[in-house]
Amino acid sequence: MDGVINVLKPPGMTSSDVVVRLRRILNTRKIGHTGTLDPEVTGVLPICVGKATRLAEYITNQGKSYRCEMIFGITTDTQDASGEILHKEPAQVSAEDFQRLIPQYLGSIRQIPPMFSAVKHQGKRLYELARQGLEVERTSREIHIDHLQLMEWIAGEYPKAIFEVDCSKGTYIRTLCHDMGQTLGCGAHMSALIRLRSGPFHIQESLSLETIQNFMEQDDYSFLIPYIQVLDLPRVSLSPQRALAFRNGLSTAKSQIEIGAEIGEGCEVQVFSEGNFLGIGIWREQALCPYKVF
Repeated sequence: MDGVINVLKPPGMTSSDVVVRLRRILNTRKIGHTGTLDPEVTGVLPICVGKATRLAEYITNQGKSYRCEMIFGITTDTQDASGEILHKEPAQVSAEDFQRLIPQYLGSIRQIPPMFSAVKHQGKRLYELARQGLEVERTSREIHIDHLQLMEWIAGEYPKAIFEVDCSKGTYIRTLCHDMGQTLGCGAHMSALIRLRSGPFHIQESLSLETIQNFMEQDDYSFLIPYIQVLDLPRVSLSPQRALAFRNGLSTAKSQIEIGAEIGEGCEVQVFSEGNFLGIGIWREQALCPYKVF
């Protein structure tokens, strides 16, 4: 059994919980998720099965889309609704204030990972230190926000903004909410989050665990997406002879790539042959060198 499943993660389960449940449903050990979603976050969670587990790092690296609800005037120690309230005061902000804020958070920006996160510090997860009441200095990371749009504004003492965002891997949406609240001077936290997309996987095509179990009970494996269809990396084409050489670990010069393949220096690529295998390579100077072959 090889492929990727577009799972609709329910609230209250960790990503590891989903893997454990699917391991029982599919009766397989070789299975893994493609990036952690907090327990209360719902939405798209691609799960790799069989040979596709070797693609997990590539799927994880692809862009994400979310729909988020944030509340102004209340900050928490986790930057979301699961944490202890640190400050609460009615916020005098408007939808217009939020709209004017958006351009500051588009493109490449710096973000400091929250203490309640899986980032490691001297071999320990930050959330482990946070649970001990400790706070350590964290290094900011560069992330990229491609699109941020206000979908709905709910006025009140503690206004709510519902927005959608397209972003790079490693973006903490709760930190985005916290930072925007700090910029507006009133504080904020993330109150709800749904992942709408992870790479090529969209929530409209995602399947619940119950639906996947029903497929299995009918011996129907159509829910498995072939692993050669799930990457959004640049592609080049090789002749059958060159593909065989590539598969055997030989580098391929640019002059040996078929006409029509356009690829930039230093760019990772996926390579297809007529024999239905997938090879992952990386450019080194003027040659394409095998990195992984499936």
